[in-house]
Amino acid sequence: MKTASSTPTAYYIGLMSGTSLDGIDAALVSITPGTPPKLLATAAVAMPDTLHAQLLHLCHAPAAHFAELAAAEDAFCRLQAQAVTALLTEQRLAPAQITAIGSHGQTIEHAPQGHQGGPAYTLQLDNPSLLAELTGCTVVADFRRRDLAAGGQAAPLAPAFHQALFGQRPGEQLVLNLGGFANLTWLPQEQERAVVGFDTGPANALLDAWFAKHHTGRFDENGTWAASGQIDQALLARLLQEPFFHQPPPRSTGRELFHLAWLSDHLTGDEAPRDVQATLAELTAVSVAQGVTQLPLSQPSATLLVGGGGAHNAYLMERLAAHLPKVTLLSPATLGWPEDWIEAGAFAWLAHQRLHGLPGNLPSVTGASGPRVLGGIYAPSGDRQ
Repeated sequence: MKTASSTPTAYYIGLMSGTSLDGIDAALVSITPGTPPKLLATAAVAMPDTLHAQLLHLCHAPAAHFAELAAAEDAFCRLQAQAVTALLTEQRLAPAQITAIGSHGQTIEHAPQGHQGGPAYTLQLDNPSLLAELTGCTVVADFRRRDLAAGGQAAPLAPAFHQALFGQRPGEQLVLNLGGFANLTWLPQEQERAVVGFDTGPANALLDAWFAKHHTGRFDENGTWAASGQIDQALLARLLQEPFFHQPPPRSTGRELFHLAWLSDHLTGDEAPRDVQATLAELTAVSVAQGVTQLPLSQPSATLLVGGGGAHNAYLMERLAAHLPKVTLLSPATLGWPEDWIEAGAFAWLAHQRLHGLPGNLPSVTGASGPRVLGGIYAPSGDRQ
């Protein structure tokens, strides 16, 4: 592999730990001016049970000690460094061959509307200074707060990357990420039209939490447990009354709204657990389908590229297809980007945007007052910019 110093192609690593809290994804991405980013290699490090429990607790804690936050952040950062080291070792690359790491951090709480009259905020645990020291690479981090400062939701950020990846394909494009939460992107055929993107609602976050409450393990593999249940239409109707589902874009959400306590508030106590799981899958499918109806599609039939961990949930994909009969579900792997790696790739691309002084947000998606260069730069030593 040629180094970035001898070719216009530059190499970045994107790091992502989503709201599913399942581990660190590291994607090695090459970026050449004028062409879509390419995925070269990947590495994944599973989230240790102790850290998973720490982070999950912090996501729902009404208060936390500084030492508790610092310990979780330190452990999280060292796990990120482990993923980077594994990727560099496997690809026989030196840190100097990587232009930068794009680190998203771990979202603990996302409140773009503020809380009880307070200011808007979004909190990601991250320590890019330590990550730069541990890896020897320049790190770009803190991508969300600049968009928030400009009046935006700070999310979703992936639609800008979707445009860079798939915007040159003919015709309009639909992209769906089924992570802990689901977000949808519409890329118009006409370049002068604005991209539309927004969160549609919960996906794996509720499915995983309900599964873990009733089983050992973190997730319902292939949706097998959900498929064994019956959809509770009365429960579904109650869940869909949540005001979020009826808000116009821009909109984003997270664990601060959709969590087990929220679900429990809608249960009568007579539901069979497997029926609740089936209903949660249906909630995701229906809310995504409702989101598609909000898009300014030029024709009723369309192709939807589906990424994220939920793309491996056979039952969820079956229900999604049932609610979108005129939409063809397609794996982005057919275009060189397997389902699990688009989100990590996005933060590699966002690091590139930052180093080149280019915007990383789309105001039409987040609602920010204009395009903004996102993130801060953390060099591994004083002699690197």
